[in-house]
Amino acid sequence: MIKENQTALSDFILVGYSEFPVLRVLLFVVFLFIYVGIILGNGLTIYVTLTDAALDSPMYFFLRKLSLLEICYTSASLPKMLANFLAENKTISLVGCAVQMYVMFVLASTECWVMTAMAYDRYVAICHPLHYKLIMNKELCLRIVTGSLTVNIFVQMGQVYLLCTLPYCGSHEINNFFCDILPLLELACGDIFVNQVYMFSATIVIVILPFLLIVASYVKIISTILKMSSVESRKKVFATCSSHLIMVSFFYGSATLVYVSPRSKETMDINKWFALFYSIFVPMLNPIVYTLRNEEVKICLKKLFKRKP
Repeated sequence: MIKENQTALSDFILVGYSEFPVLRVLLFVVFLFIYVGIILGNGLTIYVTLTDAALDSPMYFFLRKLSLLEICYTSASLPKMLANFLAENKTISLVGCAVQMYVMFVLASTECWVMTAMAYDRYVAICHPLHYKLIMNKELCLRIVTGSLTVNIFVQMGQVYLLCTLPYCGSHEINNFFCDILPLLELACGDIFVNQVYMFSATIVIVILPFLLIVASYVKIISTILKMSSVESRKKVFATCSSHLIMVSFFYGSATLVYVSPRSKETMDINKWFALFYSIFVPMLNPIVYTLRNEEVKICLKKLFKRKP
C-alpha cells in the first residue's frame, strides 16, 4: 500500500492562491503586468549599464548580474503561477518540481553572494578609495560571480537530489505557488534528518555567511562615514549605499520570516505571502530602487530616452 501511495504521489498540486477563485482572472492580469515589469525594468538596467561608458565600473557590473539573476529567477516560477491561475489542473510532476527548485535555489544563492560583492565593493570604495581600482579589478569581479555560481550549482544539486530520493505519501498539496524545500519536507513520509543537516549546512554557506559579510562591510562603512567632518560628504556617501541596503533588507527580511518562523498551518498561509514578496516584489523593486536613488543611472536613462531633434 505504501509503495502504491508513493507511486500515485509522483505529482504534486501547487495550491498557490486558490482560496481566491473569483479573483483568479484579476490576479492573473496583475501578476502578468508585474512579470512584464520585472523583465522590462531589469532588462533596461542591464542594457543601460552595459552600453553606457559612464557606468563601466564594478558596482554596475554587479548590478547588471543582479538584474539578470532576477529575470531568470522569476522566470522559473512566475509562468507556472500564471498558468495555474487559469488552469483547473494545478499539478506539477516530481521532475518538474525538482527542476524548478534547482533553478531557483541556484539563482537565489548566487544572488546572496552578488549582494555581498556589492557591499564589499562599497566598502573598498569608501574605506580604501586610493586602492579601489587595484582591488576591484575586472578579474576579481568575474571570479566572484563565476565562483559563487559554480559552488551553488553543486551545492544545490546535492540538496535537490536528496529531496527527490525521499518517499512522498499522504497529502500531495504544496501550500505555495512554487516548489520549495520546507513544504516538500513536510510531505515526506521518510527520515528527513540527512536533508535537514544538509539544508542547515548549505544555509550557513549560501545565506548566513554572505549576510554576516554584508553586515561587517556596512559596520566598517558606517564607522568611516561617521568620521567624516563634512555633513555633505556623509550624505553623498550614504546615498551611494542606501539603495543596496534597502534591497538587502527587503530580500533577507522576507526570506528570514519564511524560513525561520515556526511551522504551523497559520504561519504557512502567512509565509507564502512573504515568499511572494522576496521572490516577485523584490525583483520588481530592484530596478526602481536602484534607478530612482542613483543619479548616475538617472542621467544615463535621460540620455537614452532623450528625443533627438
